[in-house]
Amino acid sequence: MRFKKLKEDFILQLHEIGAIKFGDFILKSGMKSPFYFDLRDMISYPKLLNSVADLLVQKIKNLDFDYISGIPYTALPIATLVADKLNKPLIYARKEEKTYGTKNSIIGKYKKEKKCVIIDDLITTGESIMETAEKYRQAGLITSDFVVIIDRSRQGTKVLKTQGFQLHALIDLNEILEVLQAHNKISQIQVDEIKSFVTQTTRHQSEQIKSNPLTQTLIEKIKSKKSNLVLSLDVDNQKDFFKILKQTAEQIVMLKTHVDILKDFDDNFLTKLRVYAQKYDFLIFEDRKFADIGNTVKKQYQSGIYKIKDWSDFITVHAIPGEGILQGLFEDVDKKSSFLLAKMSSEGNLMNETYTRKVFSMGAQNSGMVSGYIVHANSKEELQRLKNKIPNGQLLLMPGVKLEKGTDAMGQQYTSVQEAIEGGADLIIVGRGIIESKNPKEIAKKYRKTAWQFFESKI
Repeated sequence: MRFKKLKEDFILQLHEIGAIKFGDFILKSGMKSPFYFDLRDMISYPKLLNSVADLLVQKIKNLDFDYISGIPYTALPIATLVADKLNKPLIYARKEEKTYGTKNSIIGKYKKEKKCVIIDDLITTGESIMETAEKYRQAGLITSDFVVIIDRSRQGTKVLKTQGFQLHALIDLNEILEVLQAHNKISQIQVDEIKSFVTQTTRHQSEQIKSNPLTQTLIEKIKSKKSNLVLSLDVDNQKDFFKILKQTAEQIVMLKTHVDILKDFDDNFLTKLRVYAQKYDFLIFEDRKFADIGNTVKKQYQSGIYKIKDWSDFITVHAIPGEGILQGLFEDVDKKSSFLLAKMSSEGNLMNETYTRKVFSMGAQNSGMVSGYIVHANSKEELQRLKNKIPNGQLLLMPGVKLEKGTDAMGQQYTSVQEAIEGGADLIIVGRGIIESKNPKEIAKKYRKTAWQFFESKI
């Protein structure tokens, strides 16, 4: 009973300092919300900070853990107090990657295979918490329990449970509304408006976005051909190109090209390529990786010696220039689409979690021009987490896939076919594993058969 009263007092104090706000607020997603929680200013109220730490201590003291962590920035001072009260070591994951010195991403002393409980200020989708947990898992720590001050999600516990995590929330949205209404801090109209907003948001998040026609064509071709194999045919001459393609074309659903590496490119190459695509029923994906302003990429795509628009079904696009690159590429262009490069497989690449999340958001808002994402992950669990962020109706293409996991001499990291498919890849991209083999035909068959078996088993 005393714990309930302490929580009630805490909610009223949050409202008093303006940490709980009502009105019209634009969220990161672009949606307009009738309420907003901002707990950052708590650090300026020592008594309030201490009281929430006491409440969290009562909430987690019986959990099994060795370390306490707080997600920067808001939760870190709170976690520090909790760690002190429970006499537990504090560690935390850097919000930004360190590129100098020791380059440590985890701050504090810890031992592998030990358990860490993670504290955050609030949960909406659970993305930031799971991203932090992934960093700890990569460092060898065990993370299974998340603790938040406010659960403003509708299905946070359910979502995290599917990923093997347990959510412990101090207070949730319904508790906040009940306390504030009981103390005449909020009207019934406001309560109804907020609950309606949360329900609509949850429904909206679960809806499938409207895919473009070419995305649907690819999905149907995957089913009809029973293949989710994309061949990356990176050779520098037409003779080897078509020799390998003839041996492998029946096994693939899509061909990935780098037309600009051909030393003997001419218009006959394009004519012959389209004939092969029609005969063997595969789509063409030019991995051009456009990454400039709209006016420039339009010229690169629609004209020049390669005339990519005339023969490719899909292209690769970097999100660095922003949404304008998509408008420039596909203005006045019908039945074409793209894949956004969200996470690369090369060691030391600069695509961090924040960048990847923004790429997904950009693609979701432009589904008429984006069919999916090129995403690499080093484990099945990491890939599953990334897959969960991709909107329903768009596809995940996984590069750097081989029959067995490994790394080459140039830092290219390879994931196994099994991990890629079980992790959520809709299509696997295979290059050297096939084209550098002694028998591309048989190896392509093996990749296709293996990937499809795991795909059917997963379904």
